[in-house]
Amino acid sequence: MPPSSTASIVWPGELLPRAFFDRPATTVAPRLLNKILAAADGRAGRIVEVEAYAGAADPAAHTYRGKTARNASMFGPPGHMYVYFTYGMHWCCNCVCGPQGDGSGVLIRALEPLRGLAQMRATRPRTKSDRDLCRGPARLTQAMGIGAAQDGIDLIGGHAGFAILDDGVAEPEDAVGGPRIGISVGKDLPWRWSVPGSRYVSGTARRQG
Repeated sequence: MPPSSTASIVWPGELLPRAFFDRPATTVAPRLLNKILAAADGRAGRIVEVEAYAGAADPAAHTYRGKTARNASMFGPPGHMYVYFTYGMHWCCNCVCGPQGDGSGVLIRALEPLRGLAQMRATRPRTKSDRDLCRGPARLTQAMGIGAAQDGIDLIGGHAGFAILDDGVAEPEDAVGGPRIGISVGKDLPWRWSVPGSRYVSGTARRQG
């Protein structure tokens, strides 16, 4: 069940302001590393892997060919969430970035689970290891309780049940961009970043930042 829209986010740290997201997705993405994605029901994880998608300038972006009913939230104000359904079975979540109408955002690819692990396990009962609770964009939405109801919510202030916070852990200085995963175009763009050495990063084991 999604967190109540009236519940508050309980986590030590500062809520990220809208100005944080009102920048190009390629600027925001690496700066999201080590921030906290938190839910009002107590679930929380540290962001360890992200990918940037740059709207009309990016052939891999859902918004490359313009606005549709499916991707409308991506054209909304910065700091909102864009949630989409893929492969007929999975949800994935993004932070909308840049000015309204830009169609840019950052896909959250993986989290290090920090709080509410019992709830995460309940929503992912077949997961054998806590390492795999949020190691991948579809896994983390299941673990965090993110689905269609969260498409378009405002992350600023945490009043819609979810927020992103800074708890003082700095972004990694040695994060280096690498190729994005699971796309057929735009593969030459180094717009995937991860926390070096994190065991919670999805995809291949080789270091890509």
